[in-house]
Amino acid sequence: KTYLGRPDTDDYRRMGMGILGSALHMMERNEEALPVLEANLALRRRFWSRDEKHILIAQSRLANCLVGLGRRDEALALERVIYDRRATILGVSHKRTIMTGSNLAATLVDLRLWDEAKTFLHDQLPAARRSLGSDHDLTLNLNQNLAGCLHNPESTRDDLLE
Repeated sequence: KTYLGRPDTDDYRRMGMGILGSALHMMERNEEALPVLEANLALRRRFWSRDEKHILIAQSRLANCLVGLGRRDEALALERVIYDRRATILGVSHKRTIMTGSNLAATLVDLRLWDEAKTFLHDQLPAARRSLGSDHDLTLNLNQNLAGCLHNPESTRDDLLE
């Protein structure tokens, strides 16, 4: 709480809020983390609007917190924005973009948006295999999401054969 007396533009305040929000989320204290992460994102947008890399990180932390709170629809909307920005800035084969895509795919699967998840994962996997390799954790995670997507209560025989 010592960062609260500092000006909004203070680096220690900004870093302290980010660390506090992340720590609360990691301890599954998401209700407490949410306002801290929202305030941190608002500060970044207000005073460091050109630092898109760190704004995307703050948005990712907020999306993860929303998932932890069960607010998956809100998280999905934010994850779509994050993925689009990362793909535009870094390209679809960059490790951070692939990680963001993995989070997006997991949320799509959690929300039972099977067709969208399947299409998205079929686009993601070739880029992950090319840039990271077939045995990389992120590539395997994308494969696991695809398997979950294909093996669902609404799967057809053709889905299961895929």
